[in-house]
Amino acid sequence: MSGETDSAADTEGVRDPRKEFAEECKSARELYPSGPLTQTDLGRLVRVSKSTISRVENCVGPVPPGLPPLLDQVFATDGLFKRLYEEIHAQAFPAHSRQRIEWETKAVVIAEWSPTVVPGLLQTPDYARSLFREGDPRASDTELVNKVRTRIARQQILTGSTPPDFSVILCESVIQRVVGSREVMREQLAVLLEHTTHPTTVLQVLPLAAGTHGLMDGTLSILTTADGPPVVYTEGIRSGAIIDEPSEVRHLSRSYDVLTASALSRDASAQMIRHHMEAL
Repeated sequence: MSGETDSAADTEGVRDPRKEFAEECKSARELYPSGPLTQTDLGRLVRVSKSTISRVENCVGPVPPGLPPLLDQVFATDGLFKRLYEEIHAQAFPAHSRQRIEWETKAVVIAEWSPTVVPGLLQTPDYARSLFREGDPRASDTELVNKVRTRIARQQILTGSTPPDFSVILCESVIQRVVGSREVMREQLAVLLEHTTHPTTVLQVLPLAAGTHGLMDGTLSILTTADGPPVVYTEGIRSGAIIDEPSEVRHLSRSYDVLTASALSRDASAQMIRHHMEAL
């Protein structure tokens, strides 16, 4: 394609994947093997309007989530637009989360522990919106929409053709706490129930009666890729860190294993979630 990566960077030399996406799209369209394509031509090939292509190429608004794979198909770009799209969404997260998002998209196994809220990979839009609203009361409606869209887009890794093996343990307090409203929480619990039946997902609830354990200080994600050892991501209110030191990863992984043994079975966890959902 254009190869002009310098033009997709700001004055400090930092790449702007959104601008790069726009430039690559325009370049691929103009250098199409059988002759230049107009925006209307390309829109017809990827089943969107000319105005959508124009907005994408002028960096106006978000890139439609279904567009990148279609562009890769039309231009035979071997996943280029999909990778740029993932970078665009990663930049919408705080800096401490971006490395985790990068690992997440490559992971073949993900194990999560959440003591406070439903993990982002399982949140409904309304649940996520309620969390964002409480976290930033001054955020505009547009900002909230973009934050929610970006979070929900992460969930594509669980719905693709090759989802990772996903294990998640929730503290019982997560399903007890009403976030947003009773209706929002009921919908969220219904989604959790659906995930208890997914063949690649193991969802467990840790009862409050389980007592003290080694992961009470915060959230934990263990991310394993196909070509490397696992890493651990831990997160606080305004900070997060990737841990890759082998002995520390083993220690935290062991604590997660103990938690798995202490949590309810998949069926018992589903029954508890259903009980709280019906109570709402």
